Amino acid sequence: MPIDIHPQKLEGAAGLIISGGPYSVYDHGSPRPHGDLFEMGIPILGVCYGHQMMARHLGGKVARGTIKEYGTAQLNVLKTDTIFDGLKDRETVWMSHGDTVKTIPKDFEIFGSTPNCKIAAMGNVSKKLYGLQFHPEVVHTINGEKILRNFVFGVCNCKDEWSPEDDIERIKEDIRRKAGNKKVFFLVSGGIDSTVAFTLCVKALGKDRVLGLHIDTGFMRKDESNQIEQLGMDNIRIERGSDFIHLLEKISDPEEKRKKIGEEFLRVQEAYLKKEVGTESENWLLGQGTIYPDTIESGGTKNSSRIKTHHNRVSLINELLKQGKVIEPLSEFYKDEVRKLARALGIDENIIQKHPFPGPGLAIRCICSEEDSDLSTSEELSNIISPYNLKGVIAKIIRTVGVQGDHRSYASLALLSGNIKFSKLEEVSTSITNSLSQVNRVSYLVTPRLISNLATDLRIKKTLMNKERINLLREADAIVSDFVQEYNSSLPDIWQFPVILVPLTISGGESIALRPVCSIDGMTAEYAKIDGDLVYKLANKLMKLKGIDAVLYDITNKPPATIEWE
Repeated sequence: MPIDIHPQKLEGAAGLIISGGPYSVYDHGSPRPHGDLFEMGIPILGVCYGHQMMARHLGGKVARGTIKEYGTAQLNVLKTDTIFDGLKDRETVWMSHGDTVKTIPKDFEIFGSTPNCKIAAMGNVSKKLYGLQFHPEVVHTINGEKILRNFVFGVCNCKDEWSPEDDIERIKEDIRRKAGNKKVFFLVSGGIDSTVAFTLCVKALGKDRVLGLHIDTGFMRKDESNQIEQLGMDNIRIERGSDFIHLLEKISDPEEKRKKIGEEFLRVQEAYLKKEVGTESENWLLGQGTIYPDTIESGGTKNSSRIKTHHNRVSLINELLKQGKVIEPLSEFYKDEVRKLARALGIDENIIQKHPFPGPGLAIRCICSEEDSDLSTSEELSNIISPYNLKGVIAKIIRTVGVQGDHRSYASLALLSGNIKFSKLEEVSTSITNSLSQVNRVSYLVTPRLISNLATDLRIKKTLMNKERINLLREADAIVSDFVQEYNSSLPDIWQFPVILVPLTISGGESIALRPVCSIDGMTAEYAKIDGDLVYKLANKLMKLKGIDAVLYDITNKPPATIEWE
């Protein structure tokens, strides 16, 4: 529901949750509630922006914080009430904010504080109004689900009667309603989202009315298309020989890359459909495995910020959506919910556990630079890392996508080198991104280990997209994939492991950045804390590839950095 909805339209609601968002409560045109919203007499929970908006609307004060908080923080629970029932005195929570509540409204109490946020939780128990500066809805707030359950079932008195699996029949009926008498043409990547969406359509409409197409773009992982072929589904076709690489030969901007690839997917799809069914192509709808985070991060909801345009949310797709020509069975679901649906549908566990892979493929893991550039020293960065005996530089030209305070950021990479215990890397990374607005991602130089001067021994070289770079990245990705399988029992539960080709050079080659993350739904993520000896072992394998000069380890959480670099 929009935040300015009239309270009369909410009659019968058991409670409300006001979500976070990319705005400041003081921004001109920022979302505002209807004046009577907080007088309805039903429980309300405000999260992040919702917490700040509640405070300001009810007479408290909100101001820019002295420090921005991104990532984990330690919450001191000051009042164990219904919403914090069963929690410990100290809890790990997940922050992503720049503004903070400075004074609470009348008759409110402070329920929790962090070292950098005095009013991290507040409430008025008698009116059942609660505010949280942190995000309980993400898995990295360790007991966030317990807090939400306390609000939904304890305060709002709802009943626990729903699960994603129960939605299968509703989804199938929705597919039949939207499809009518038409057939559905699906773009199938081989990942879990498109596989589940395709399967649901087949079960709803029958195999004769659903056709799948897998397009080998040239940006696929090693043997990816062969694995699709081995699924043995006779209503999935493989389109080989599509050369998407030539579209990006002069493009370095990540948004342009995503849009070009998304538009080319549609062009190839339309050409294939016309070739196969001719004039009957008007009787077909486009099917996609879009999930809800794709829409949120593409800025597809009223008050969301565009973090990055997903390939299935380019302008041409949005136009088809308006015309009712697209079926997306999973558009309201998150990745963890899709996995539950997959198990209920009996989909192979190998597909369910497969690491997510972006639609644009290796194209957005191949970083480009339009010019040669030196790395920059920074006195501020040096002051932050000096207690850790580290050296550091900022690669201003290597800009990556981030999400800070629910906003998209496009900022620089900080690169660190030196001897440090791996257990201290997260602490260093968080200190840097919380203090330096020009940096949203931090990487640690794994190898070579001894570099006398980062600013002179390393440099950024001019290089754009070409087949040689993609092939090199594909081989590096395969090495990492094999390594994960070999040492799986010794690794944390890795949700995704992007491998990035970065135009950082020492002797004419490039660098590989390792980006393993732990997550549940991809909306937030922690970088995977791999044992240092294993990181060095993997780096040494990658250094044997001709053309690789260095290996980096991305030590940034989401937020402030997105999982993918672009």
